[in-house]
Amino acid sequence: MKEFWDTRYAEIDFAYGKTPNTFFKDSIDKLTPGKLLLPADGEGRNAVYAATKGWDVTAVDMSESGKCKALELASELGVNINYEVTNLIDFHPEEQYDAIGLIYAHFPPEIRQDLHHKFIDVLKPGGKLILEGFRPDQLNYHSGGPKTVEMLYPLTIIQEDFKDLEVEMAEEQNILLNEGRYHQGEAAVTRFIAVKPEL
Repeated sequence: MKEFWDTRYAEIDFAYGKTPNTFFKDSIDKLTPGKLLLPADGEGRNAVYAATKGWDVTAVDMSESGKCKALELASELGVNINYEVTNLIDFHPEEQYDAIGLIYAHFPPEIRQDLHHKFIDVLKPGGKLILEGFRPDQLNYHSGGPKTVEMLYPLTIIQEDFKDLEVEMAEEQNILLNEGRYHQGEAAVTRFIAVKPEL
């Protein structure tokens, strides 16, 4: 899988464009900037956007070429981001975050729940989780995403994984994607926003 992403992100163009995901942008724009974690952020389009809005951003991805593109974009826009190249299973942050963005961060079922619970653990009380991912109906479309149903996110799975959070939004939608070369056209997505309860 690392080789796949390194190859994709080594292409000259940004695979999913340089602009942030629309749902992420609209959600993060409503929040007061603080510490933000973006697992599986690839070429950093969401991380860099958040940094331009004053967030202290940590992006994590397994791809070295993804990091190169992200730092290139950050330099282009005059901001700094933290970018760690590691497998998320091996990522053990020592700090907590005011927000976590999971934007098309699809994980195999054998590690998905553990990773989602790890993200809950490092979210500050009162912190917000923002998620957009493909749901199983995406297999009917050609606008991107995993090609096996086990890697896709029906709303029920997301609600179960994050049941300890207070839900602000939980929807399945069909949208039109226009994100670089690999996210184009009609798409079936799950959108989810939730807050970690205060202590």
